[in-house]
Amino acid sequence: MFGTGPTGSHSKDVEPMHALFIYPEFPKTFWSYEKILELVNRKVLLPPLGMVTVAALLPHEWEIKLVDRNVREVKAEEWAWAELVIISGMIVQKDDMAVQIARAKQRNLPVAVGGPFASSTPDAPELDLADFKILDEGEITLPMFIEALERGETGGRYSAEGDKPDVTATPIPRFDLLQLDAYDSMSVQFSRGCPFNCEFCDIIVLYGRKPRTKTPEQLVAELQSLYDLGWRRSVFLVDDNFIGNKRNAKLLLPEIRKFQEERGYPFSFSTEASVDLADDEEMMRMMHDARFEKVFLGIETPDEASLETARKVQNTRNPLDAAVDRITANGIGVMAGFIIGFDGERDGAGQRIVEFVTRTGIPAAMMGMLQALPKTALWARLEEEGRLIQGEDAAKGVNQTNLLNFKPTRPIRDIANEYVDAFCALYEPNAYMDRVYSYYLKMAAPRWKAAPKAPSWVDIRALAIVVWRQGIKRNTRGRFWRYMIGMARNNPAVLEQFLVMLAHNEHFIEYRSIVQREIREQVEALPPEEPTAQKELLPA
Repeated sequence: MFGTGPTGSHSKDVEPMHALFIYPEFPKTFWSYEKILELVNRKVLLPPLGMVTVAALLPHEWEIKLVDRNVREVKAEEWAWAELVIISGMIVQKDDMAVQIARAKQRNLPVAVGGPFASSTPDAPELDLADFKILDEGEITLPMFIEALERGETGGRYSAEGDKPDVTATPIPRFDLLQLDAYDSMSVQFSRGCPFNCEFCDIIVLYGRKPRTKTPEQLVAELQSLYDLGWRRSVFLVDDNFIGNKRNAKLLLPEIRKFQEERGYPFSFSTEASVDLADDEEMMRMMHDARFEKVFLGIETPDEASLETARKVQNTRNPLDAAVDRITANGIGVMAGFIIGFDGERDGAGQRIVEFVTRTGIPAAMMGMLQALPKTALWARLEEEGRLIQGEDAAKGVNQTNLLNFKPTRPIRDIANEYVDAFCALYEPNAYMDRVYSYYLKMAAPRWKAAPKAPSWVDIRALAIVVWRQGIKRNTRGRFWRYMIGMARNNPAVLEQFLVMLAHNEHFIEYRSIVQREIREQVEALPPEEPTAQKELLPA
């Protein structure tokens, strides 16, 4: 039998399999950052970490090719080479998953699917043509799949039945399969799971409420692998709550700091964490000293009643404004997610989010309308109440331009219009620039010292484009130069980070019009019997 262990070992001679990995295309989202990526000559923000992890779990004898459709198309010779096609993706990628499965089946190739979408909705029509469904976490279900292939089976479904693997046995991902130059940042994972119980979150459904972590040695070995491949840019720890297991996170951080110090701090890190990070001064100091530059917080809403409704009680224990300020004062930039459309929500929720973001200065504030994701507590409750919108739109995913996929407690048109108004207010170019400047003025200077590095031609070109567009061409020109001079005088240590965030305005200007257009189209398609009159949306 082969492939039974996490390292893909085997105990008998087998013919090597030609496995073609395909990562489906993403629609444009808040995080697409196409305009920013164009500036720095990159294709995609992040790589498919799940797929390169699966590749490391397969038998060593297998020959593997990976095509990220967000980077390029699958070539004819790659289709001809393949003996097996493996496709993984999230709910938001489901449309292209269906397309790629169909293309493989047209070539009579067996198809295996896995990942969050397949695991949460294995009977979704987009997956009907797939031969194998490898659900849940691959450390458990991939050996089942390999054994089935060994027996000559041509199809099957493999589930962990609630079991969770020990991730300390997970091998280093096959980063070598990636077209590294196409990505703006690399991804690694330290932990899976989150201790909290938010009603709308599918992370605890997929990975459980008991965070499981790798060892510090494992994570550092993954960083070394990236370093050996020549990577010298940002690294995103994709943990849904990096501090879910605070003890183990504090064991890891000194090892990352040591790795960084010995190599001149080649990586800048970002991650996701719960708001209670602000209560742990030691954790924030350790993260900053390891060069964690950004953290994404699920703030969701400043309305305490909505947080309680969503069971996000951890966000009600201390003032959220103060939490953002404490993290910023420790030299870690805050990104945040916000949601509109909670049950019992009062009118004006969108404006209250705008006021909170403006007050705290958070530059990147992701907004979306609440989505009920399959198997979550929210999904179960709404289904029992008969409020889910059933059919093909019942699980649209997490694209920020989707209307709610359930019947809310206040008119959906009001929620949609508040969302558009709020998003457009947050990312009006001058307002955004004001916010970024006020935020980075209060950012603590870094204590770490990176090795000096001359700017590349790509960096110089990107800077020139930003200066031309924001400092000369647009009506932001006055603010641009005033704020550049102000930052250089008052907080020069974060001038580079400030400039990077100004460059992000290029993406938000475009995405603002996408939000307006796509929400308008969905609102116009709503049934005419909707009780409230539609307020005019802002012009595109």
